[in-house]
Amino acid sequence: MSGPPVIGLLGGIGSGKSTVARVFKDLGCVVADADADAHQVLSETEVVEALRERWGDGVVRPDGTPDRREIGRIVFDDPAERAWLESVVHPRVSMLRKERFEAAPEDATALLVDAPLILEANLDEECDHLVFIECPIEVRLSRVDSTRGWDAEELARREAAQVSLEEKRSRADELITNTGSLAELEEQVRSILSRVRGGSGGRA
Repeated sequence: MSGPPVIGLLGGIGSGKSTVARVFKDLGCVVADADADAHQVLSETEVVEALRERWGDGVVRPDGTPDRREIGRIVFDDPAERAWLESVVHPRVSMLRKERFEAAPEDATALLVDAPLILEANLDEECDHLVFIECPIEVRLSRVDSTRGWDAEELARREAAQVSLEEKRSRADELITNTGSLAELEEQVRSILSRVRGGSGGRA
């Protein structure tokens, strides 16, 4: 293997991928956060103008920034509009990820892809290892209720648009259980990094 290994995070909505990604980062990994990069891309002038041309002034706030809630409402139930938005955003996000990884120091522990749709976007093909975050539905529901105001029906509706948890779990090389303390989480991540760096448990 040349260069740091590439790890992809899988898990259900509310499973704590961002927290797990921070632990990987604290342990020397370079993290590509697709949500943060997409947020940056959506604010680019060229992209904002493309959104306005496609959907009208209603998707742009008075200050010139995109109205993400309105955009989400448009694309969630319309596959054609979602595909168009992805065609605009995903290539730019991919470029940011590749630039970040190419600039990573040689002694980086690993390169981590933190993206909500790794399997759907075939990003698993860029990964040497996939890690699934196991988290009970009760915990995930509590998180999305407090952070996003979603109830069980909304969570189920959102997850129905993604690859199933069973599929994600079956495709993973490693498993993290995110139900304990931060110290316990860190110990699991250390163990995974030790195996990954040692060349075991990877994908064929």
